[in-house]
Amino acid sequence: MLDGVSIALLEVITFILGCFLGSFLGVVIWRVPNHISIVNPKRSFCANCNAQIAWYDNIPLLSYAVLGGRCRHCKERIPLRCPAQEALTGLCMAAVVYGAVAGEYSWWALPAFLYLMAISIVVAYMDIDHHIILNVIVLPSYAVSIVLLALASGMTNNWGALGRAVICGAILYVFYFVLSIIWAGGMGDGDVKLAFLLGMNMGWLGWKQFIVGAFMAFIVGGLLALIQMVRKKVSIHGGIPFGPSMVVGAWIGVFAGQVIADLYLRIVGLA
Repeated sequence: MLDGVSIALLEVITFILGCFLGSFLGVVIWRVPNHISIVNPKRSFCANCNAQIAWYDNIPLLSYAVLGGRCRHCKERIPLRCPAQEALTGLCMAAVVYGAVAGEYSWWALPAFLYLMAISIVVAYMDIDHHIILNVIVLPSYAVSIVLLALASGMTNNWGALGRAVICGAILYVFYFVLSIIWAGGMGDGDVKLAFLLGMNMGWLGWKQFIVGAFMAFIVGGLLALIQMVRKKVSIHGGIPFGPSMVVGAWIGVFAGQVIADLYLRIVGLA
């Protein structure tokens, strides 16, 4: 059992590592949709002048502050989303690690949820930027997640969780597939494929996490749509990528699904 100081130190280290991960995810988010290899060129480069970025100018958060938010070579302003994305990834990674510390899931399940966190960030940003969820990101994640969840099931002797994970993934996949047919243009193929991945991970934790997470995606999506319609950014016919809402809903299910479900059951007198 970790004491308070150890937990705080672990969270700080995790946040720092998460910021570095966020820097790499930024490369993936920008390069993959633009058909640029993530390994060639190896070094990051300025999108404006194509100058390679030195390692000391590529330290998450710190380099942005030192450079005043501008490229060292051409003085073009670096988008604020770059350090924001690094900080967001650091915070998300710290939250996922704390989930294991707090007993939300086994330490053996931590690799699966850290991986899901990284994929969630990539998917959300790409969907916001391009309104697309790429197969090259989601489909390989099926195999990786199944392997990591199988490892967690084996090490905790809970194979029932793995079976439930596959069932929940299939249920959510079918639900989104049917919805994509009924609501043409409202749900894309990418949403349908993402549904299996999210459903599988939520389902591994339990039915309550799965049901709440699946439901919260539509609550989050509805709120975002309402805000955007009030701002007259979109119409009632659509225009808002749903992937980010699915991701946020899923993580609400992971962290608070059981609490929300138990509260609801008590309110309606079923618990």
